[in-house]
This record gives sequence, structure tokens and C-alpha cells, in this order.
Amino acid sequence: MPKAAKAYVRYIDSMNRAVGKFTMYMVLGMIGILLFETVSRTFFNHPWIWTVETAQFVMAAYYLIGGGCSLLIAGHVRMDILYERWSAKRKAIADVITTSILVLYMVVLLDGSIAATLYALTYGQVNYTSWAPPLAPIKIIMTLGIVLMILQVVSQFIKDLAIATGKAIT
Repeated sequence: MPKAAKAYVRYIDSMNRAVGKFTMYMVLGMIGILLFETVSRTFFNHPWIWTVETAQFVMAAYYLIGGGCSLLIAGHVRMDILYERWSAKRKAIADVITTSILVLYMVVLLDGSIAATLYALTYGQVNYTSWAPPLAPIKIIMTLGIVLMILQVVSQFIKDLAIATGKAIT
């Protein structure tokens, strides 16, 4: 494999691993927000309108930003009925085909997320709830998560292509 491909894989994998390590702590933030709401509502009879929606935004950011790391560590759900019995080369060939389809899907998602983000920024879009938070931040995070996922999908494609051609990246 060319040095540029090896460097790309190394850089993207390490970046998504670092982002994943940061992102895993977002669950604790979400738990903290919901715990705050529970204590406030139960002991002080003072509910807040922003807590559940903020927790939802944190959870959305968690799975959107962590998608690339999840792909890197093979954390996505996979049906292994036949796949698990295949050789490494046959798995890589199947992954090259499915990853090519995934790239197309992710590009369509990226196009939609960019359009949604630009709309939210241009028109000051807010959520239709009583709190009415701006939607631009979560849409920016959505776009960033899709970009990270695309970068990781390309990295995975390069690794699978190397295995399929017998030139594994080390």
C-alpha cells in the first residue's frame, strides 16, 4: 500500500480513537443532567423544562460523534451467519463491497446534514417545544459526526482493500 494510504489510515484511526475516548464520557454528562432533574423534581418540587431535551441532545451527540470510533472497534451490529466462517480475505472482499455502498449512503447523509445545518443557521431554527432551544448546534454536531464516520469508512475501505489484495497495512 502507498505511504499516503498508510498515513491516512494511521491518522484517521488514531483521531477517531481519541474522539471516541472523549465521547464515551458524554454518557456521564447525560446521566448528570437527568440526575439533576430527578433530584430537583423529587426533593425540591422544581422541574426544569430544559433537562430532558438537553439529555436527548447529549445522547444524540454521543452516538453521532462516536460512530467513527464504533466502526473502528467493530462495535456496530453485524449479522455473522456466514461471515464469521469466512477467511480474512473473503471477509475483506465482502467488506470492500459493502463499504462502497456505505460510502454512498454516508455522502447522501452528509449532503442532507449540510443542508439542514445551513437552514438552521440561516433561519435561526429552534425546536418546537416550550423551551425552544436552537437546533444549529446539534445539527453542526450531526454534520461533524457524519464527516468523522465517512473518514473512518474510507480508512476501513483502505484496510479491507489491502487485505483483499494481500498487502495488509501494518
